[in-house]
Parts: sequence; C-alpha cells; structure tokens
Amino acid sequence: MQPVRVERGNSPVILAFPHVGTELPTEVADRLNEEGGLLRDTDWHIHRLYDGLLPEVTTVTAIQSRYVLDLNRDPSGVSLYPGQATTGLIPLTTFDNLPIWHEGREPADRDRDHWLNAVHRPYHDALSAEIARVKAVHGVAILYDCHSIRSHIPWLFDGRLPDFNIGTDGGATCAPELEAETLRICQASADHVTVLNGRFRGGWTTRHYGHPETGVHAIQMELAQISHLASEEPPFELHPARSTRMREILADILNALAGLAPRLVRP
Repeated sequence: MQPVRVERGNSPVILAFPHVGTELPTEVADRLNEEGGLLRDTDWHIHRLYDGLLPEVTTVTAIQSRYVLDLNRDPSGVSLYPGQATTGLIPLTTFDNLPIWHEGREPADRDRDHWLNAVHRPYHDALSAEIARVKAVHGVAILYDCHSIRSHIPWLFDGRLPDFNIGTDGGATCAPELEAETLRICQASADHVTVLNGRFRGGWTTRHYGHPETGVHAIQMELAQISHLASEEPPFELHPARSTRMREILADILNALAGLAPRLVRP
C-alpha cells in the first residue's frame, strides 16, 4: 500500500492533505476497537472540498489513516502544544479522549519506529521534493496545509471552534501579505467566523517547512467541519450548500495566494 499520492502541477501553491486517508493496514485494523474503527478524527472530504479550485496546483495526499501515524506531528514525539490536551504521534485516543485500541493491543515503540519509516518519511520526502521542485520553477513555494476538525470538542477547546482557523505560528511561517490576504478573504464572509493563530497555530508541517527567508511559505487552514459537512457524526457526508459556499471562499484564497507569489521572489 502506497502511503502518499502526488499530483504535480505548475502553480506556486502546493496543497497538503495529511489527514484525509482512511486506509488501515491489517496489523492496525485488527487492533482498533469499535470507536477506533469509525476513524472519527479523519479530515472528511477535505480533498474533495479543494478539488479543482486552483489550476495546476500540486497536491500531496496521505492514503493511510492518521490512526496509523499522525503525519502532522513532530517525528520525535515532542508536543506541538505543550501544556494543552492533544493526541500524539500515534494517537491512543480520539479527540474526545476515548480509547481507540483494544486493551492490551496498544501501539508499542516498535510500531512507532516502523510507521515512521513506512509512512511518515515517504510522505514528507514527497512533500519536500515538491516544495523544492516548485521553488526551482517559481523562485518561491507556498505550502497550504489543509485540515478540518469537529466544531465542538471539549477535551481540546472550549465552546464552538471558528469556521476558519488560520495558522502561521504567530506570523513566523509565511510572508505578512500571505497571512493578511488569507485573513481578509475569510473575514469578508459574514456567515463565517475566523481566527488567526488561535487554538490551532499550525502543526509540525507548517512550522517545519515555513521559512519565508528561504522562499518557502506555509499556512495551515483548519476548517470547522460543521462549515461544510451535513453532520459531524457518521456518515460524515458533505452538505451541498455549505460545501459549495466554502469552495467559493477557498477558491478566492488559493487564487489570491498564487497571485501574490511573484511578489515574494527575492532578486
């Protein structure tokens, strides 16, 4: 089973989808309990939501579930949000802090090491290669990391999550104009709520690759799933009207970022 699918384009923008995969190797599927088998914390349909919004965009898409290994976590296991509740490199629980493994069959160190080599490394090798290729063509690369999460998860955050959660690690991972334009477009939608560098400031992918001084810019977009799903419970289907409206906004963002790219090239 291939861990990653790459579709190459000529745009300066790269879309990364680390959490849309639903495939489970047998040695993982057999050890997940009933709750784990729901794959509740998948970024449901996010790759469909972004499909066709930007001509010639490159996409890097994970095939396997985040319950195998989380591709947006530091491979060393260091927490992205010290002092705050979060799931680990290989999640032991859902975002509701419910166990996902059969008792006594939880992952061991050997599982972590295996999946780092079999899943994490191939995905990030592919992503790194596409960033280098796009930067060689355009003089700049803009990595847009695509995510979603349920809007109410008391274990992780209080209340309802905003619809648009823009993460740039406090402005460190991209040029100010990219952050500002993304924020402007999101805030222009009167029927959605937006936050910049709130509960989700950008995961390991955004922080690892986003170094504007080198010509590589990164933004994480975490969407509240209620903004585009009919329900945040199984079967997690897209809502036709909500997803159509969301696609309009996301298309504006991606095209604006691509349009700004030539201005970011240093002489």
